[in-house]
Amino acid sequence: MSYVNGKDVLPPGLLEELQGYIQGELLYIPKKNEERVKWGEISGSRQEIASRNEEIFCCHRSGSSVPELQKKYHLSEESIRKIISKVRLALNR
Repeated sequence: MSYVNGKDVLPPGLLEELQGYIQGELLYIPKKNEERVKWGEISGSRQEIASRNEEIFCCHRSGSSVPELQKKYHLSEESIRKIISKVRLALNR
């Protein structure tokens, strides 16, 4: 995210209106909703975690215990159980 001076990009009337609310401070203007992407979509992290979670579910279904999965994936018991439940629920839909 880069800094942009309002006087360089805003019409004078709008700049004046905004100065009635905020002056000399940084203001973040978010993207429109249709332009936003979900966390991890650009980097691929979202897909990596989804693949890992499916793998955890398949291992559990094939007989791996929760403690075994905890050690293998370095996650808490609660996280492993949540992943198994969420993947099971998604598959049953």
